[in-house]
Amino acid sequence: MDLALLKKLCLADGVSSDEGRVRNLIISEIGRFADELTVDSAGNLIVFKRGKERPKNKLLLSAHMDEVGFIVTHVNSDGTLGVDEVGGIDRRVILGKRVKLCESGLDGVFGAKPIHLLGKDERGAIPKLSSMYIDIGALDKADAESRAVIGELAAFEGYYEENEQSVIAKALDDRAGCTVLIDMIKSDLPYDMYFTFVVQEEVGLRGAKTAAYTVDPEFAIVVETTTAADIPNVDESKRVCLLGEGAVISFMDRRTLYDKKLYKTAFAAAKKAGVKAQAKQAVAGGNDSGVISTTRGGVRTIAVSLPCRYLHSPHTVAHLADLNAVEETVKTLAEMIAGGNIE
Repeated sequence: MDLALLKKLCLADGVSSDEGRVRNLIISEIGRFADELTVDSAGNLIVFKRGKERPKNKLLLSAHMDEVGFIVTHVNSDGTLGVDEVGGIDRRVILGKRVKLCESGLDGVFGAKPIHLLGKDERGAIPKLSSMYIDIGALDKADAESRAVIGELAAFEGYYEENEQSVIAKALDDRAGCTVLIDMIKSDLPYDMYFTFVVQEEVGLRGAKTAAYTVDPEFAIVVETTTAADIPNVDESKRVCLLGEGAVISFMDRRTLYDKKLYKTAFAAAKKAGVKAQAKQAVAGGNDSGVISTTRGGVRTIAVSLPCRYLHSPHTVAHLADLNAVEETVKTLAEMIAGGNIE
């Protein structure tokens, strides 16, 4: 995987409905490699890449560009900003974190009532988002209103670090998937393939619904990330997937019952590529497969995901070996599907 590109993508801000920075970065990377490239009215980037042969099956590969974040809903009298969440965020990861307002570029920090003013019942509770605020250092309401805009989005502060084994970054969900697709578009493909970089996955799978309708594929591979709960104090039966054990293949989640033959073929692809793969051992969550699989007359769909700890937080953790396993599995699986070699 192109880790320099992954870093650029993770550091770009792209809260749902404001994916333009990420999309422009992707276009700058793939522009000279794509045979057809369009941006639809929803903001999805739809790409066609010609391969060495025409495919036996029309295949779509999809990843989402957006990340979770916040939206300014009001300005308080003291100049702090009230917000609501955009996408699902665990409130435990918010307090004290730095954010950037995406339109104005202002830096801020999440605050709440100080602990010495909390009542006995409040001290053990997770603060509600309505009791938190973003502090941009404004003097008062008028000062804040002169700099921030109601309806403005805010993203967790950009962060990226890697070592010989792991990467820690914001927005690996799903900039890792985007990187896989970009690497494929830059390569010489064995068959013609379609690629979509979609918007607003985190708020209801909205972009993928329209993009898949436009492409009208027979098969689809959704390249995603998924929660790894291989951490202390979690029973082995509830760990979902493990870092270091390769690409995660889903058989079912809250939105999709995956194609059984593609599920089997995905493991065969990993074996053929010489990388690890593991089953997602929980029926939980959901991704763009939920709408792609039900598009038009139906699309045979499989999800291949990167195992990550602490999803939807400023510091998501993944293993470099798993990044490679996902990319190699997806490349091989795409060739097998497009070539008609389904288990």
